[in-house]
Amino acid sequence: MPAANGMPNSAHGPQKSCFPLSLDNINPKVKEAQYAVRGEIVIRAKEIEDEIASGKSDKPFKTIMYCNIGNPQQLGQHPVTYFRQVLALCDYPELIESGKAEGVFPSDVIERARRYLAAMPGGTGAYSDSRGAMVLRKDIAKGIEERDGFPCNPDFLYLTDGASQGVHAMMRLLLRDDKDAILVPIPQYPLYSATLALYGGHLLPYYLHEETGWSLSVDDLKSQTYKARSEGRHVRALVVINPGNPTGQVLSVENQKEILEFCRDEGIVLMADEVYQANIYKQGKTFTSFKKVLSQMDSKDVTLASMHSISKGFYGECGRRGGYLELMNVNPDVVSEFYKLASINLCSNLNGQICMALVMNPPREGEPSYKLYAEERQSLLDSLKRRAIKLHKTLSSLEGVTCTEPEGALYAMPQIRLPKAALEAAKKTGKAPDFFYCKQLLEETGIVTVPGSGFKQEEGTFHFRTTILVPEKDTDEVAKRLVKFHNDFLAKYGEPEQ
Repeated sequence: MPAANGMPNSAHGPQKSCFPLSLDNINPKVKEAQYAVRGEIVIRAKEIEDEIASGKSDKPFKTIMYCNIGNPQQLGQHPVTYFRQVLALCDYPELIESGKAEGVFPSDVIERARRYLAAMPGGTGAYSDSRGAMVLRKDIAKGIEERDGFPCNPDFLYLTDGASQGVHAMMRLLLRDDKDAILVPIPQYPLYSATLALYGGHLLPYYLHEETGWSLSVDDLKSQTYKARSEGRHVRALVVINPGNPTGQVLSVENQKEILEFCRDEGIVLMADEVYQANIYKQGKTFTSFKKVLSQMDSKDVTLASMHSISKGFYGECGRRGGYLELMNVNPDVVSEFYKLASINLCSNLNGQICMALVMNPPREGEPSYKLYAEERQSLLDSLKRRAIKLHKTLSSLEGVTCTEPEGALYAMPQIRLPKAALEAAKKTGKAPDFFYCKQLLEETGIVTVPGSGFKQEEGTFHFRTTILVPEKDTDEVAKRLVKFHNDFLAKYGEPEQ
């Protein structure tokens, strides 16, 4: 019988709410997980954006500049024409069957779509193999072989909804209880701390060295590993992000060899996050995959999980959620369990799978689409390089700010030395000092960044991360807003602490 207040009764008396879920009874691991790149500052940015759209804003700007996340097409980047053309025909094969595609789409686009559709019963609306459609995995394997010069078995490729799904899968496979630890770079991409929280593992930090270009020291890996083991933890894996996010560094082959030797000697799995491999800006720097280095070492004793994505590079197809994970040197019994994990999800989305195959196996020289594809690729990469250089120059000009030159990826991670009065003001709000800075930056300029505290950082230092993705035509305006804000901030709160 309902209680007098109209609410249902229970064995413990009248319920106070009709909602069966509350913060007190949901999974505490969900509450523990944090994801700064879409956190409180972004929520406030959306509110301001709505106020501007409704004419109720009193802000001195009319646009929000989302520099918080690597989301290129949201900021106006044009998609790669070839990718979109093939996807369009795969989604609407009637254009091919009716002959209407002829003369509208290049012949190699039509041929690629025909080949994919012939090998994918049901097209993009049907489930594929849980690892991904074989025709697409073969194209990706071909691209990996050409990149590295070593064979790639498509049976060890798993196509995923972005690289993030690959990270989740590895965490589910590796983490047994809270004694299991994974080495994660600090500063880190919050995906790693969030998934570790969700699956109950322990984040074991190793600090990148800002003073030497965010370098990675194997001695630090050893120190943290031995300390964790002395405390009863099991170090299961090492995460390396190359090129770095949020730090933008590119590892040398010599450093990669040291890392692989460490993993071999310590029996630790290497998780290689390589989603920014196309984004290299600094002269003399090149990307080399961990798979290539491991293959050159001819070592069978290191288990490697390599991840890539269609979200970054010069393609920026974030919303299509495509990626892959390649396993190397894994016990066959464990591979079967990983396949089972993939099967539980049925399969990743087919459009993302197709786009991943196009990224790894694009048009070839001599094909009708090659010229436009090559021009678009070069134009986008050249523009990203110019924007990276300009952003670094702007940030380095600010008083109390030091910024390591971005070698790759899509970000800069400047360190900010804040005035004592600003630190005291931040303390009164209960927020971290770099959050305090970034929140005011948003309110006064419309520029959305992520506080360094959201990525974790060395104690006593403050940073923020910003993307280099603002449209090139707007970079001068963003620089102007940033410089004015920073100077006004110092005028208000005083000289930076040394």
